[in-house]
Amino acid sequence: MDLRALKQFLHLSQTLHYGKTSEAMHVSPSTLSRSITRLEEELGATLFERDNRTVVLTQAGRQFREFAEATLAHWQELRHKLQNDPIELRGQIRLYCSVTASYSFMLGMLTAFRTRFPNIEVVLETGDAAQAIQKVMDDETDIAVAPRPDHLPNPLSFQSIVETPLEFIAPIIDCPVKAQLSQNPVPWSQIPFVVSEYGLARKRLDHWFRSHSLKPHIYAQVAGHEAIVSMVGLGFGVGVVPGLVIENSPLKNKIERIQTDTVLEPFDVGLCVLNRRLQDPLVNAFWQTAKDLGDQAH
Repeated sequence: MDLRALKQFLHLSQTLHYGKTSEAMHVSPSTLSRSITRLEEELGATLFERDNRTVVLTQAGRQFREFAEATLAHWQELRHKLQNDPIELRGQIRLYCSVTASYSFMLGMLTAFRTRFPNIEVVLETGDAAQAIQKVMDDETDIAVAPRPDHLPNPLSFQSIVETPLEFIAPIIDCPVKAQLSQNPVPWSQIPFVVSEYGLARKRLDHWFRSHSLKPHIYAQVAGHEAIVSMVGLGFGVGVVPGLVIENSPLKNKIERIQTDTVLEPFDVGLCVLNRRLQDPLVNAFWQTAKDLGDQAH
């Protein structure tokens, strides 16, 4: 049985979307469809029920997923055992994190990992932290740095790295926003906000709006906390970002923290991974390195 077909099947069983899986696995949708069809013909069973709108994993598909996960895990284990040096792991893992994480705490973690496992290639993708959990769930990355969601999905494991407060920020420059904030009481419903498009920070800010019975004036919705700092620094509005982003921002002298009557729940930032991916020796090696660093810090 083709191991590549097993990987494609597992990815599709997570996304239930041929377009997403074909893009992530670098094959055309028609090639992916033929690969799944061949698996079904070999098994003599239907793995997915599909029409023009939906893709659903069948009972046979769920059983085959367990087989595929175990087979790929055993293959990786055997492959490493048969290398000349069984201790020396080789291969590639995919990491996803925000720009801030990449040059703050991830720097030490990557350095430690490279020292321990010099022959494992790390492919690092940076982007909006709000997308991190979904990237892992869709198997588009092996490990991601993300704030722990209020409800962690069952297929995921989470390892805390650092806790950081969520803070309101405002521009330092003289501008209409600064003048509004100097009023007593502050006219929050009139003040423009620069907010995340989605994600945990947006969810907690929306809760703050509701608890104050505010209909917010949303000036802009952006992707990434770093973009919020930039726009706030230019005087476009008030924003909410993790303290970690403020501390590492090259624009931190352009903004100031402001106090409100309610403190937002902080972020618990850490690594997340699909439980089944921890069976991969390469992924487990990074996970264990992070855990060891955390134990040393405490």
